[in-house]
This record gives sequence, structure tokens and C-alpha cells, in this order.
Amino acid sequence: MTTATPRRFLAHLYQEGPHNPFPGIKALERRLGHALPHQYGSNEGLDMPHAVLGGELGHALADLSRSYADADAWQLRHQLAERLGVAYETLLVDAGADSLLALVMRATICAGERVITSAGTYPTLAYFARGLGAEVVEVPYTEAHASDDAPHSAQLAPDLAALAAAASQHAARVVYLANPDNPSGHLHSDEDVRALRDALPADCSLLLDEAYHDFRPDAAQADNAPMARTFRLRTFSKAYGLAGLRLGFMIAEREDLALLTKVRIHYAVSAPALAAGELLLEHPEEAATHVAAVIQSRDQLAEHLRSLGADVLPSATNFLCVRLKSAERAAQVQQQLMAQGVLITRSPHPALGHILRISTLEDSLVPGRLARLEQAIVEENRA
Repeated sequence: MTTATPRRFLAHLYQEGPHNPFPGIKALERRLGHALPHQYGSNEGLDMPHAVLGGELGHALADLSRSYADADAWQLRHQLAERLGVAYETLLVDAGADSLLALVMRATICAGERVITSAGTYPTLAYFARGLGAEVVEVPYTEAHASDDAPHSAQLAPDLAALAAAASQHAARVVYLANPDNPSGHLHSDEDVRALRDALPADCSLLLDEAYHDFRPDAAQADNAPMARTFRLRTFSKAYGLAGLRLGFMIAEREDLALLTKVRIHYAVSAPALAAGELLLEHPEEAATHVAAVIQSRDQLAEHLRSLGADVLPSATNFLCVRLKSAERAAQVQQQLMAQGVLITRSPHPALGHILRISTLEDSLVPGRLARLEQAIVEENRA
């Protein structure tokens, strides 16, 4: 008697088709082995002069904007494969990590099924899941507070054991983990993440959001290989500064990517976005310099706030979090800073309403820029 293979995707995706009706001109040229310079088949506005766009934003951008992009992202995927040391077939490019997150949900979740996440983590997973009619089960974070003897021992971390237990208890289809975490900044080791994956039911996928991967202290040595039953999401929005162009990629086993491709929007990524990603990968030193500067600013701001008595969480991202004593105080500080033209983030989730998240830019280090937060920290330590 043979045992059926656990189903992690929607049942119809295991059948033949559906097939992408528009693989794109670049894919056709690669299949033919020659260029098609006279393109009359895609009904694009190729004769649009783009005098305004070219004059304001540059003629290179105008030229890229006329045509559909390479739906396969062939060049970018090959560059990523070389940079990460993985196979080209284990990479999928889409319009930012959120699009990839939505793609996984669309291919794996039916209405009424369950997904597991941490209570207060990046909220888009729950937003997409509920939009599909899925049930979202939230697991509390684990918390630890700093002491005088160990000022850097503060912690707010996703509870991996609880996530795995909830997946089994609720027969979940997907477990979501941001690593490094958003909003806490906590980093779990690769070994701990693999242990979480191994503890999940065979028909449950791990959706591993690695949007802040480039800011890990061990990013250069981290294992980039595809993991079984795991979708690893990364982005060009943070380290590469392309948030406005929407560009991200996924690392996963090629068999899983073949199924995801059946329900993927084929022209979601724009030609300017692909060109920008390709150019930045040709010059990796620019992103590396940017990441190093952000980390320096993050650590400098963290030490400054700790010197005032702040409960600053350790961070492996491009932001840091300050934990105040109440959600009411955090909301008050956020509103007062906003009235002064300074935007910081407070978690919309009631479990983490006392957390304030600050993107660590050079501007955040300007003396007096965060004066209201500094004042609140001093006041809390006097109380």
C-alpha cells in the first residue's frame, strides 16, 4: 500500500496546466535563438515619443517604459544565482516581497483553512490570508527585559516552538516567520529556522520572510540554499533602495516554483525595475556601502537611546525598536512627533502597541530630531 504525498498546494495545480498565455518576447527570442527587432505583435505603444517622460526622468527610463518586461527576469535571475550560489531554477522574481507573499497564499490556501503567525508581526500576511477567507491563528511573542548587569539582554522574539505546536494543533497550511523579525528586529539562527521547518506537518509550508536579510551580521556567510517546504522571500526595497520600483525574489525548490508560476501574474515586474535591479547587482559595492552606513547609524542611535535609559531591542535590520511601558505612552509620543513632522511607527496590533519602530537614517541622528521620544524615556526612568 502506497502512502499519498502530502498536498501543500491547491489540488488543481498538480494537474496539467494552466499555462501562461504570455511568456513574453524575451522568452520567445531565447527559444528562437535570435532577436526580433520588428515587434508588431504585442500592441504596445512603441511609437510613443515620451518627450515629457524623457525630459523629466531621462530617456533611458522612457525607452524601458514602452515595452513589456522580460516575464522570466532571465538576466536578473542569473545574476542573483551567481551572487547567492544557487541554481537559476530555484529563483522567482516578482513585484516586491508582498507580491510573492500573496502568490504563495493564492497557491496554497483555500477559504476556511488556517495560517499561523506571530501576534504583532508584519501584518500583510494576515491581511492577505483573511482576504482569501482563511483563518489566522496568532501566537504570542516571547519577551525578556534588559537588566543593569545585562543592558543588551532585551528581547522580543517570535516563539518558534509555539508556532510549530500551533501548526500541528490547527492543521495549518502555512506558517509565517519574518527573520529578521519585523517589528522587533530579532534574528533567529538558520539552525533554529530549519528546526522549525522540520517540526511542521508534512503538508504545511514555511513562509520565511527575509526582507531584512542583508542587514544580518552574518549575511555574507548565511546559507542561501532552497529549503524543503519553504518559501524564502527577499527584496530590493531595503538594502538596494528600490522600494518605489517594487522588486523582490523568492528562493525555493524548483518543483514548488513550477506550481507557483501557474498562478503568477506574468508581467507584474516592470522593465525599469528589472533594469535597476540588474544595474545594482553589477555594482554590489553601492548596496554594501549603504548597508554598512545604516548599521553604523542604527548602532549609534541605539547606544544613544540606551544611555538615556531606553529599553532598546537588539536589531539585525535597518531599524530599531524602543519598548515603552504602555501603549498609551507610545501612541502619545508617536502623535507628538508626527505633529512636528517626524514619522515613526507604532504597531497597530494591541499585543505590541507599546513598541515604537524607528528607521535608522542619518537624519534620525540629528540632535533634537527625536527629542519627544528622548523626553519620554527620561520620564519613564524617573517614575
